[in-house]
Amino acid sequence: MYVIGLTGGIGSGKSTVAKVLEEEGAAVLSADLLGHEVYLPGKPAYDEIIEAFGREVVAEDGTIDRKKLGPIVFSDPANLAKLNAITHPRLKDMMRKRLAEISRQGVEYAVLEAALLFDAGWDDLADEVWVTVAAAQVAAERTSARSGIPVEQVLERIQKAQMESDERVRRSDVVIDTGGTMEQTVERARAAWTALRARVEGEKRTP
Repeated sequence: MYVIGLTGGIGSGKSTVAKVLEEEGAAVLSADLLGHEVYLPGKPAYDEIIEAFGREVVAEDGTIDRKKLGPIVFSDPANLAKLNAITHPRLKDMMRKRLAEISRQGVEYAVLEAALLFDAGWDDLADEVWVTVAAAQVAAERTSARSGIPVEQVLERIQKAQMESDERVRRSDVVIDTGGTMEQTVERARAAWTALRARVEGEKRTP
């Protein structure tokens, strides 16, 4: 199975590109969705997170309240590093197992969608990496419209929490500019997919 690592900053259009690739036949594994499992009671990170940040981050139903945890970690780089040290290795193990499960199902192509693909050292799970790029202000406005979080706060998170866009671009194999219209983004994603299929299928035929 051939794995595409799909990364990019907050609001850069990763989900849009992932949806296109899924429509084209790829299996999509979202690190963000999988990440929610890390915080659940009974999972390895649960007790460590409470030990590190206190019972105040626990919701009434016993789960980790990410809305309470968010301001704690995003306001202090040391706290963010502490949380990442707990969750990132466990997430990587979960991703590796899920990708193996997908491969056993006979799937030819999979997409690992992860904003922190490089930051967390997950890029070695992929055969190649695609990155989505959009201006920080555009990405912040998109995220604000979707989440209700003020644009200024989103910009602060973009600047503090994630690898600079130029560095992601330098380390990626394919760059998709999502700063235009939705239609343009979809067209670019499909073109990149067609090129990938031609390249990979061509390599399979090479003796």
